[in-house]
Amino acid sequence: MSDSLLKMPNYFRLALSDAPDRTVALTSFRDFYAFQQHVETCRRRRGLEMLPQWYDFPVFYFSNASSLVGHEAEVYAPVGCQELDYELELGLVIGKPGRDIQVEDAWDHVLGFTIVNDFSARDLQRAEMVVGLGPAKGKDFATAVGPTVVPLASVKDRIDQAGRIDLAMKATVNQRVLSLGNAKDMHFTWPELIQRASADTMLNVGDLLGSGTVGTGCILELGPETTGGWLKPGDEIQLEIELLGQLKNPVVARP
Repeated sequence: MSDSLLKMPNYFRLALSDAPDRTVALTSFRDFYAFQQHVETCRRRRGLEMLPQWYDFPVFYFSNASSLVGHEAEVYAPVGCQELDYELELGLVIGKPGRDIQVEDAWDHVLGFTIVNDFSARDLQRAEMVVGLGPAKGKDFATAVGPTVVPLASVKDRIDQAGRIDLAMKATVNQRVLSLGNAKDMHFTWPELIQRASADTMLNVGDLLGSGTVGTGCILELGPETTGGWLKPGDEIQLEIELLGQLKNPVVARP
């Protein structure tokens, strides 16, 4: 067996906002679908009614932790993609391992929050999901996170009794505001997301949970006809979440 097979994966690392010399490796990425407005609007644009099953429990998919990139990293569309999109999301980083974590204990396992831009190839995603699996290649080429992990203690006064957090969210493309929302509008709560993610499996330090896209938080939802089209080389996308900072990424041509 080669030495390279014995080494730990080269996980993407984020610094802590209150201790920049300390970093956390982001070891996995589960992305949820927790904002009702986003789900309803995207389904309506495809001529579909809202799924009643969506309300039963928070659903997520596993994305690619090997494709995480940071603040100011260049991003380009995957092969064959003509519909590159951004997604404005809040991310939560696990700070204490646990299995079958109950709602009342969930906050004990949280390190902090960060900003997530789940870049999406909508045409690839649409084609593969007809089969009934995915998203996969429509999502796994790049997800931006950062600029840091803000500790839970720094935002705890924004969390209500149910477990939702009051943080304003904004996305701009080339300095034009396209998306405005608030993390408190999640239908499901963060403790419910943690409970679901940890059911019958371990959550480990550095596991990343995404909220899913806030209402109005992507071109798919807004409609490319209202946003100036899909993302293209030369565009600069900036996500901003109150107290967490700004996450900026330029779009470039594929090398």
